[in-house]
Amino acid sequence: MLLSALGFALMSACVKYVSEYGIPLFEIVAARALVSLIISYIDIKRKRLSVWGNNKPLLMVRGVVGTLALMCVYYSVTTLPLAEATILQYVHPVFTALLGVLFLKERIQGATMICIALCLVGLGFMVQPSLANSTTQALPIFSVTMALIGALGSSIAYVIVRKLSQTEDSSVIIFYFPLVALPTSVALMWNDFVVPSLTLTFMLVLVGIFTQIGQYGLTKAMQTQAAGKASAYSYVQIVFSALLGVVLFNEIPSVWTYIGGSLIVTGALINVFGKKLLPKRTSEAKSS
Repeated sequence: MLLSALGFALMSACVKYVSEYGIPLFEIVAARALVSLIISYIDIKRKRLSVWGNNKPLLMVRGVVGTLALMCVYYSVTTLPLAEATILQYVHPVFTALLGVLFLKERIQGATMICIALCLVGLGFMVQPSLANSTTQALPIFSVTMALIGALGSSIAYVIVRKLSQTEDSSVIIFYFPLVALPTSVALMWNDFVVPSLTLTFMLVLVGIFTQIGQYGLTKAMQTQAAGKASAYSYVQIVFSALLGVVLFNEIPSVWTYIGGSLIVTGALINVFGKKLLPKRTSEAKSS
């Protein structure tokens, strides 16, 4: 999981780096999708599977949702400090809980209610300077909105992937994302294409490679550890991103980021471990 967190943090740093040298957003998405498409296709052929899978309509929906979410996430990374952009991605438990209520008729547990409350308060602290016209540099509201839409898209994609995992191999599920993202981003970037230098081309390739490293570490962690324990380590990505932001881009997080980020992470961890403790407490109460 630490490898996954480092991989995703380095991916975000590469995205921000190439954007600062004039590479448009959709070109970055296209480069990332091309690398992922090649790697995923090779992996599927290695397993001797069909690239098209079984549930093609839902696989396509997963690809569309993932593509939209990625574009929003990359936009937030290129327009926000790395630490803030990363923290905002961890509001996704709020959206996952709401999606469960709306579409799966699930009840929201007490731990999740606490998580939602802390995430919303933390989000308020992070955007507070812009609302109060403070002297602290404000976070662009549009960029924050794009980050939250990206988190929402990630939550929807996660729910779809859970459903697809019952009938599809993980490599096929991953393959459909670049299958949709590549032609979509190429069509959108066509009039704004910038010929990258050799160095920027290498950095664009690294975006895809670091993404695959992040996904590989995440998959292995979920296979070998309980999901709650593994996901708790994913929050180290915030630390990695903050350090990369300071070293590479001279980004110093504000006090509002520390306060808001701490509340969001605390809420997310309560959501992870609180759900595990609740059943145990219930069974103990019944036995007593």
